[in-house]
Amino acid sequence: MYTAIVFLPLLGFLIAGAFGRSLGPRPSELVTTGLLAVSAVLSWVAFIHVGLGAGPFTTPVLGDWITSGALKIDWALRIDTLTVVMLVVVTSVSSLVHLYSIGYMHEDPSRPRFFAYLSLFTFAMLMLVTADNLVQMFFGWEGVGLASYLLIGFWYEKPSACAAAIKAFVVNRVGDFGFALGIFLVFVLTGSVAFDTIFAAAPGLANKPIHIFGLNADAMTVACLLLFMGAMGKSAQFLLHTWLPDAMEGPTPVSALIHAATMVTAGVFMVARLSPLFEQAPAALTVVTIVGATTAFFAATVGLVQNDIKRVIAYSTCSQLGYMFVALGVGGYALGVFHLFTHAFFKALLFLGAGSVIHAMHHEQDMRNMGGLRKDIPFTFWMMTIGTLALTGFPFTAGYFSKDAIIEAAYASALHSNAGVYAFLLIVIAAGFTSFYSWRLVFMTFFGERHVAHHDHGHAHANDDHGHGHDHTPHESPVVMLIPLALLGLGALFAGLVFSSPFIGHGYDGFWKGALFTGKDNHILHAMHEIPHAVGYVPFVMMLGGFLLALYVYVIAPGTAQRIAASNPLLYKFLLNKWYFDELYDLIFVRPAFWLGRLFWKGGDGRIIDGMGPDGISARVIDVTNRVVRLQTGYLYHYAFAMLIGVAALISWYLVGGVH
Repeated sequence: MYTAIVFLPLLGFLIAGAFGRSLGPRPSELVTTGLLAVSAVLSWVAFIHVGLGAGPFTTPVLGDWITSGALKIDWALRIDTLTVVMLVVVTSVSSLVHLYSIGYMHEDPSRPRFFAYLSLFTFAMLMLVTADNLVQMFFGWEGVGLASYLLIGFWYEKPSACAAAIKAFVVNRVGDFGFALGIFLVFVLTGSVAFDTIFAAAPGLANKPIHIFGLNADAMTVACLLLFMGAMGKSAQFLLHTWLPDAMEGPTPVSALIHAATMVTAGVFMVARLSPLFEQAPAALTVVTIVGATTAFFAATVGLVQNDIKRVIAYSTCSQLGYMFVALGVGGYALGVFHLFTHAFFKALLFLGAGSVIHAMHHEQDMRNMGGLRKDIPFTFWMMTIGTLALTGFPFTAGYFSKDAIIEAAYASALHSNAGVYAFLLIVIAAGFTSFYSWRLVFMTFFGERHVAHHDHGHAHANDDHGHGHDHTPHESPVVMLIPLALLGLGALFAGLVFSSPFIGHGYDGFWKGALFTGKDNHILHAMHEIPHAVGYVPFVMMLGGFLLALYVYVIAPGTAQRIAASNPLLYKFLLNKWYFDELYDLIFVRPAFWLGRLFWKGGDGRIIDGMGPDGISARVIDVTNRVVRLQTGYLYHYAFAMLIGVAALISWYLVGGVH
């Protein structure tokens, strides 16, 4: 069963990728979507069997992969509660995205290629979450990066899509370099990359020094920081976040798949999986906490002023990932995974809902050109409202149980940690910002007056699927797109209520069965229940405040936002330009890299290597032959004159140097 869950998407990729042109678009859609649906059903069976029943286990070795000296890597699937949680998240969201894409991409001529990429992405993610060793995880990790590059740049005729795909690929390589170094260091310290072996060796490595760059450092801290560097890239944390908003250049289903439940959560999963290592490196956990809190705050501030509907949700994803890392950093690994689980439902719902809005508006993504859509697309409106309620933590929705628990855990950590104080303050502020920009999206899109008069169709992709003749009246999406919205809406409403007890409540031990390791000094789940009751109301107050402020600014007193922006132009431009990170990186990294590349290309390769090498030699040969060719004039008297010169030269040689 577990082998089928992992390899059915690969089978779909091979069928659609190799035979898609001959099969046609519709068979490719049905095959890939059907195989994903089977994989999703089997994943839920596995979730019930492992999470609520049997304990963890590792499947028999599927094959020997690498054997080199002391390094031996087998190919096996590690099945425990953490694995089956991720299987459910990945396959459920991916199957719904496949189904949604049948309607969303129905006019795109490259549908077989699109669905093949989706299935490849899903297979790589499943390989990552079922990995039994670090190298196998790295294989899935890089596979996800490759597939995301293909999906973001799916419309490769658009220069912006190609640039966004390259940017995502390059920024992720920065993080992956750290991840690879971390794997190397773990192997040096433990002699293995297999999880069971390195987890068993981890307690003995606590406080062990390592000599690096002329300094003695804590070995586990260095290893965990390098591993976390990989997580920062894949999960778009502060400083390595710049690829995530640009990834919106891909089709909307890609945004839902990458930013909701799969690629961006890989870093969260990795830190949770390696919790036995991070528990031995408290300094690394402190860094995780600080980076997560900074990301949550930073992304929330940028989301306040964005006008592209997909970019608002993208920065929301970035911010919520920060919450997950705060949970991991304070030792609440289950809290981070629980928020990952609930977030998958409501964020996929929001992205697919945004796709439905874009579909209704015929390519338009600028919220300033929307308004009053709740009467034209009522189902999409209610689904987006449900997603917004869950994201902002409205009582008894999915986000209420997971996000509020993280804020409470941060407060509990703040009682004995400065990093906890920093994290608590920033994520509480971010909660208010989240509520404001989420309701801002709803109010600008679905309320107020219609602004379609200034609609611009010029930026629409030629092969996009949203056009329906020349009727530009907003309309509801087809049923095949609404079914995924309805199912995700149910998850956004009830996932927290149903699963909070096993994930972080009284059923914790029976559910996780040791899949998440916590040291003897880690009592965060107990401590968060002993904080003052007033702290538990803080997230609700911030949520309500953000809602009321957005209601006033965008519904009760329209035009207030423009006046605020006009009175604070520097702050507005600072946030609108995303803290100028893209410009800063362009100045520090991109331009010098291009300058260096041109120097080596034109100066080193062109002038020195080619100029003095093959090109230089061939040029001299051509020069000589051009001069020799001039001797072949075709005139008889020229040849006779040359012969006379030759005869004179021979006689001279004979008379002067030839006779002794």
